[in-house]
Amino acid sequence: MMGAGGAASPDRQRWEALVDAIRQHQIAYHRDDAPLVPDAEYDRLVAELEELARRHPDWVEPGAPLARVGAPGRANLAPVQFAQPVLSLNNARSREELRAFADRVGVPGPFVVELKIDGLSVILRYRAGKLVLAATRGDGGTGEDVTANVREIRAIPAELPEARDLEVRGEVYLAKGRFAVLNAERAAAGEPPLANPRNAAAGSLRQLDASVTRQRGLSVFVYEIRQGSPPPLTQQEALLALGQLGFPVEPHWRVAPDVDAVWQFAEEWRERRRELDYDTDGLVVKLDDLAAAARLGATQKAPRAAVAFKYPPDEDVAAVLGIRLTVGRTGAVTPTAELSPVRLGGTTVARASLHNANILERLDVRVGDRVVVRKAGEIIPEIVAVLAAERSGQEVPYQYPDTCPECGTRLVRDEEGVEVRCPATLTCPAQRREGLIHYGSRGALDIAGLGDKTVDQLMAAGLVTTPADLYALSPEQVAALPRFGPLAAQKLVRAVAASKSQPLSRLLAAFGIRHVGERVAAALARHFGTLDALMAASPDDIAAVPGVGPIMADSVAAFFQAPAGAALVERLRQAGLNFSEPGGEGPAASGPLAGQSVVVTGTLEGASRRDAESLVERAGGRVQSAVTRQTTLVVAGAGAGSKLARAQMLNIEVIDEKEFWARVANAPSP
Repeated sequence: MMGAGGAASPDRQRWEALVDAIRQHQIAYHRDDAPLVPDAEYDRLVAELEELARRHPDWVEPGAPLARVGAPGRANLAPVQFAQPVLSLNNARSREELRAFADRVGVPGPFVVELKIDGLSVILRYRAGKLVLAATRGDGGTGEDVTANVREIRAIPAELPEARDLEVRGEVYLAKGRFAVLNAERAAAGEPPLANPRNAAAGSLRQLDASVTRQRGLSVFVYEIRQGSPPPLTQQEALLALGQLGFPVEPHWRVAPDVDAVWQFAEEWRERRRELDYDTDGLVVKLDDLAAAARLGATQKAPRAAVAFKYPPDEDVAAVLGIRLTVGRTGAVTPTAELSPVRLGGTTVARASLHNANILERLDVRVGDRVVVRKAGEIIPEIVAVLAAERSGQEVPYQYPDTCPECGTRLVRDEEGVEVRCPATLTCPAQRREGLIHYGSRGALDIAGLGDKTVDQLMAAGLVTTPADLYALSPEQVAALPRFGPLAAQKLVRAVAASKSQPLSRLLAAFGIRHVGERVAAALARHFGTLDALMAASPDDIAAVPGVGPIMADSVAAFFQAPAGAALVERLRQAGLNFSEPGGEGPAASGPLAGQSVVVTGTLEGASRRDAESLVERAGGRVQSAVTRQTTLVVAGAGAGSKLARAQMLNIEVIDEKEFWARVANAPSP
């Protein structure tokens, strides 16, 4: 509607601004896996647009954001047309809004309440019991063909126990534990971290190289039968049928007789959900009677017989007080925002990761900005949006320096423009410090007492600059340091000496070679057997080791060919370190756990989880980080949670710590 002089009314101007903004956010979230604002802010914009639509229904056009479910797919993935639209859900955020939903449904219940998984929606199509197609939701009418990648998700059955035609819907996600492992491996290999589990899952599923999907270790929960005969009569019947067909089903769903029971379930899981190994930001409430749900029908966007109840997000607004750079062990220069303190997830947050230069520049974070900070589960706090509309003009744009803040060396940026790096690996004091801390860490040579404070003291005193210097330390030198006495000094020197006998796999991991984490180090040690054999190998020989590849191989070869790398190895040889791997010819082909795929979960009294996993490998077993249908054994210690529950759901053998020690009693010694 036009006002005086042909100018659009304030409502119309706001409508057009909201339509443009929401379209951009839909593309960023659903297609690009790079949301520009937190979910709560997106939902607020949609709610404002819906209110305008109620006042001006004639403004709503076909294809408008209110009718869209997601966003068009990526051009590099083949399109998939859906005969039956893949809908989204309307939201409820309070007890009153849940009651309003029940009133609209028109029946008191019962309802099926399921935890809402924060992942990427996927459609699976089976013909005669065989998986023939997998697609993302896309815009609800057209999705993206991701069949090759979905076949790499072990939890998704390639073939059903019954030769039937079926189409189901589920949510692909990345478990929090797996997310932490991936980021630890990426950090150990000098690669930038993944931002959060949801984006990592979505990006992994849309890879053009299916082997990347396989390495990420994605999981899935299936929750809807879209097509199939005979159709289920109720949602609880559908969930039970899905489980019987071999699909993973989120195990905590419940039948609620009325909306008050739904609210009780919501209250029960408000904090309890943080204990799970996967992210959930709310519940999905569905009318149990599927025939009644079908009669209620749907809007262009959402079914009328279901609603998503969302918890308040772990987000807040803070002011950016400064931006500082830290130089990591491999030279990666990472920006961190210093913030006015806010409370998130029960803790006070005063810093937030900006991950890398690309994200800092894309968000355009400036000193003085007000920003949205999010902390999901145990993930490091991060800035997810800048409130640019609130800028006063006094904010200061941030410019990445040209030189390293620690040593002054000119910085370099990788080809993708994501990572800024200091190339002075062996002379930059920050990289030397981080390298020494890593050398003594649990995943490397496990030198008790060699933490960051001790490294700082040793470097400040001029006693240590490289790992080889550790083996020349005397108890008297260490005892002279602040907070050290004779007893503590003796313990540290003994721990350093004990590290000499660690196997080659630990030493390779301790070197901190870029792209080489613990698992790659173990694969190299098993394959070559000795450090001398590895150093004599060509890059092609190294790349031929399963799980390595040319980029890692070039990095390994370059490390040992560099004069500083060769000099370090020679000094460690003179210090008497072990340069060989027990066995040295691959994982044990026999043993008490030969042929077993084993997951260790919970807390063991007799060993750390890492040591228990090493014992599994020595006993001939293969260690898995997540419980899948290929898992054959789960070792459950105290406090075992979702992995134990999943193993029980899949009828996988579970043993306690006592039985584990009995089974591996005859495993070979390291």
